[in-house]
Amino acid sequence: MPKTIRELADELKVSKQTIQYHYQRLPTKNRQKDSQGKNVISLTAERIIRSKVAKNQQIGSKKTTNTSKENNELIATLRKEVEDLKDQRDKQIAIKDRQIDHLTKLVDQQQQLQLATVAENHQLKEHVQKLSGLSEPSSSIQKRPENDKDDTLLNSINSSQVKDKNYKQDKKKVSKNKVNNSWWHFW
Repeated sequence: MPKTIRELADELKVSKQTIQYHYQRLPTKNRQKDSQGKNVISLTAERIIRSKVAKNQQIGSKKTTNTSKENNELIATLRKEVEDLKDQRDKQIAIKDRQIDHLTKLVDQQQQLQLATVAENHQLKEHVQKLSGLSEPSSSIQKRPENDKDDTLLNSINSSQVKDKNYKQDKKKVSKNKVNNSWWHFW
């Protein structure tokens, strides 16, 4: 029983165009049409088309086999490259980790040094204040703001008396401490 192009294509699991291609290349005596004018494939034409399709499939499968081997080789090569890249990345990460640790230690040391410097500066300021208290006899006298002008006269009299008193007291202190008055003595 003759088949249509679509039926044969479905049976051989190829496209309708493939069957049509082979059908058109058949000798005219093997090509037939049905009563409606559609192409039909006789048993002889079917055998010829089957053999041609089978040959093409064998050639295609050989190409596929070669392609599969090439693909497998390519996949293996790519896997090796991926592994190499991962190793390189891991090494670089390890190096960066060591650098980060080193920099963290340096920052910590710098902060400790800065704290020590601030503490030393604070001690030096206190020492300088002590020294300036010994060398300036009028350091205990507080200056009044200039905008207090109401009591200027009274304050000037009182302050001069206080200054004289303080000056005498400071002079006595200085004379007692004259022996250890040198700044290098406190170091």
